[in-house]
Amino acid sequence: MNICVLIKQTFDTEERIAIQNGKINEEGVEFIINPYDEYAIEEAVQLKEAQGAIVTVLTVGPARAESALRKALAMGADQAVLIETEDEAIDEYSIAKLIAAYVKDKGYDLILGGNMAIDSGSGQVAVRVAEELGIAHVSAVTKLNWDGSKAIVERDVEGDVEVVEVNLPFLATAQQGLNEPRYPSLPGLMKAKKKPLERLTIAELGLAQEEWEARTAIREQYLPARKQAGKILDGDLSQQVRELVQLLRSEAKVV
Repeated sequence: MNICVLIKQTFDTEERIAIQNGKINEEGVEFIINPYDEYAIEEAVQLKEAQGAIVTVLTVGPARAESALRKALAMGADQAVLIETEDEAIDEYSIAKLIAAYVKDKGYDLILGGNMAIDSGSGQVAVRVAEELGIAHVSAVTKLNWDGSKAIVERDVEGDVEVVEVNLPFLATAQQGLNEPRYPSLPGLMKAKKKPLERLTIAELGLAQEEWEARTAIREQYLPARKQAGKILDGDLSQQVRELVQLLRSEAKVV
């Protein structure tokens, strides 16, 4: 089986977000593989171990994204592809177009991705890639079973389970619970340094700019307002009601 796993490098979930000059400040930030994408990597590696497969991990991003690809290689992927961006304005539409341009003639039987990105909250890219390639896609997958070239897929439907049968080739996005991603072993980390990693620029994909340029733009980024401390009212119930109404009128100005 020929498997491609789409991954994204995101902020570490423990990082504090800081805005500087209207942009997210990345200085000194620790980056990780998007956690939902780790489920996709683990599933691909388990398939490789059970049935035999070639696993390729692919990402679109700046040069620093190589560290995410190297970790995926250390987890057991065979090869990696980095479509390197610089300062281009790109969105989910752009990324899906770039990925589809690369994978369209690679003959992948199965494409896996995460159900959503934890930084943007978006779950668009993978399913957009499937649409671009004209293949079936199943989202929020929690279990994958195989019957020859057919998969029996269980997917999370807002707490319930839906069972879907789908033939190869198809794309699936991994939901929490699909598996337990492994930690890279020390030998795995050493081997990952020598595994092949292909670097491409956007220009090398052969797309005209109007084919991949962003269809959306970020107008402003800001942090949510700090929550103020709560206030506990004293006295009997009638006193508390009077004080509450007064506060709603004088401080909250909602009545």
